Amino acid sequence: MWRDPGQPADSYYQVRPECTDVPKSKFKIKAGRTLSSRKWQAAFTPEGYLDISKTLSRIYRGGIHPSIRGEVWEFLLGCYDPKSTFDERDQIRQRRRVQYVRWKEECRQIFPVVGSGKFITAPVITEDGQPIQEPLVILETNQDRGPSQDGNSAEIGSSHAYATNQSRTNASCSEMVKELTSHGPLDHKVIQWMLTLHQIGLDVHRTDRTLVFYEKQENLSKLWDILAVYAWIDTDVGYCQGMSDLCSPMIMLLEDEADAFWCFERLMRRLRGNFRCTGRTVGVETQLSNLAEITQVIDPKLHQHLDALGGGDYLFAFRMLMVLFRREFSFCDSLYLWEMMWALEYDPDLFSVYEELELNGEKHEGSKGRVKSIRHYGKFERENMKNGAANSEGPLPMSVFLVASVLKDKSSKLLHEARGLDDVVRILNDMTGNLDAKKACSGAMKLHRKYLKKAKKA
Repeated sequence: MWRDPGQPADSYYQVRPECTDVPKSKFKIKAGRTLSSRKWQAAFTPEGYLDISKTLSRIYRGGIHPSIRGEVWEFLLGCYDPKSTFDERDQIRQRRRVQYVRWKEECRQIFPVVGSGKFITAPVITEDGQPIQEPLVILETNQDRGPSQDGNSAEIGSSHAYATNQSRTNASCSEMVKELTSHGPLDHKVIQWMLTLHQIGLDVHRTDRTLVFYEKQENLSKLWDILAVYAWIDTDVGYCQGMSDLCSPMIMLLEDEADAFWCFERLMRRLRGNFRCTGRTVGVETQLSNLAEITQVIDPKLHQHLDALGGGDYLFAFRMLMVLFRREFSFCDSLYLWEMMWALEYDPDLFSVYEELELNGEKHEGSKGRVKSIRHYGKFERENMKNGAANSEGPLPMSVFLVASVLKDKSSKLLHEARGLDDVVRILNDMTGNLDAKKACSGAMKLHRKYLKKAKKA
């Protein structure tokens, strides 16, 4: 029987020609397996109701075609209810776009660089709310900035013009802050928000810099704007390093900035607990503790070895959980991994839970409601329901089992070659770009079932 060998998906995410060491994607677009535009459109009724169970099955079989990835993600992340009509979704979309514009305008009124098509990388305010005016502080983070405003970094004249414009931007930023502080002491929320803006700019400039898409200043500034607005509305978490890695794909997949923002906001509903700091702890430490527990159950010998090396806290897996394997997979493969994971974790009640919290002005993560038809859930969620894994804190996320699966796969190498934590880090770093997303998800599902059975017996 003839099988489609598949079309490489890398061409949809063009890499800058000078970046020759970027790992190639293992994900291939395969006819009959990958969710195509035609299959996606056919999954809707004339009114707009989506057959979510068939869609989830198709995604797990072969991922999503890059041309429709953004709109499918909106459903996977709970932006829309599959049982809504086209008209209902249009109304929600317009309402959210208006809300985003309102929030962005609030930010612009405080700091006019927001929405200007530019962004900053130098601090413009001190912790006590005073403007920073020293030229060195303004200029030092703008040296060797990279792509010019028109995206052509090869032209010296253009690069010089870009650096000059950015310097003027930061100089004018200082004037804006002086004007702002001239009316009296700044509000604590405003100070905390403004302190994050240059860090967002630094991270934006480093994010996915191998991609042609981010040679354009407008795309960099769009990413900065979204992260700045999110930091303004989520005062509990604000902005933390790693968020730019999670938001970047949304900018590329969804043309409208507001739609990209809401897709990112829904993803943060799942992950914001990882970024929340309380005292001396970071939220992701809970998942690291869960990872240690899972590894101890499914591979006690490996856990004992890691513990003996001083890695019993599993901090070496910190980055994998924080940015969902963005560093361990190629760009294209990380998107493939995400959508398979979200399809497996899919809970049809997420939209109503998020919508209710949004209307009440609340933020929450891990809240799970229940509907009657189990076939509308992803396979991972079905296992949780069957085994009664849900508790007051919610079931463990699939990302923890993905990391456990990777460790299990590298167990022999870790046991025989790791003589210290540096070796553990080296072995795990060596797999960058060489992991198979489909295999990782399959392995995570097997470990999940095994863990649930052992936990149930215990």
